[in-house]
Amino acid sequence: MNEEDMSQQLQDQINRLQQLRTQLQMIMQQNQQIKIKLKEVEEALEELDKTNAKTPIYKSIGSVLIKSNGKNEVIKDLKSTKESLDLRKNTLNKQEGRIKEKINEMQSKVQNALKLKNKAEI
Repeated sequence: MNEEDMSQQLQDQINRLQQLRTQLQMIMQQNQQIKIKLKEVEEALEELDKTNAKTPIYKSIGSVLIKSNGKNEVIKDLKSTKESLDLRKNTLNKQEGRIKEKINEMQSKVQNALKLKNKAEI
């Protein structure tokens, strides 16, 4: 392999490494947003446990509050939302782990290529 091909391959690997880091950052941000939403749902479920069946409950739809058809309906909706958020969180955690592995692998390749390039220049 000549030096120009090696330099191009090294540059491609560095670009791929940067893309993976950007992707990891996006996944971590999404994961943080999911955690915030999960906390909100869990807090709402806790508050609903403290209310009695006759307490009027409203739910937010966009910027409008609508009176719900009862505590049980809201709890059911919140539990469904929590389930979806938990599933999304688990998926993001798995993606994060896979990308971290790819980043470590790519970093090793880039470091080895740089060492080889430096040895070739000496």
